Amino acid sequence: MQQTLLNAKELSQRIKFSPGYINHVLKDSVFFEGVHYIKPFGGRKIFYIWEAIELELFRKNQQKKLIIPMAKGGICNG
Repeated sequence: MQQTLLNAKELSQRIKFSPGYINHVLKDSVFFEGVHYIKPFGGRKIFYIWEAIELELFRKNQQKKLIIPMAKGGICNG
C-alpha cells in the first residue's frame, strides 16, 4: 500500500493554504487522525496522507436540506 506522507509545509504547497491554517483550522475539523493524517510512534510530528486528502478535496459536496419544523408537527423545506 503506497501512500504519500507530507508535512504541513509540503501539503500547503499542494493545496495553497498556509501550514498554520492546515494545522490549526483544518486538522480535526476537515482532516481527521487515522484517515487524513497520522502521528507516527505516538509523537508530536504530523504526517498528512496525500491520497486521502486528495479524495476529500474532489469529493462532491452533499447539500443538506434545510428543514424547518412547524408548530403543528409539519415541516417546511426551506
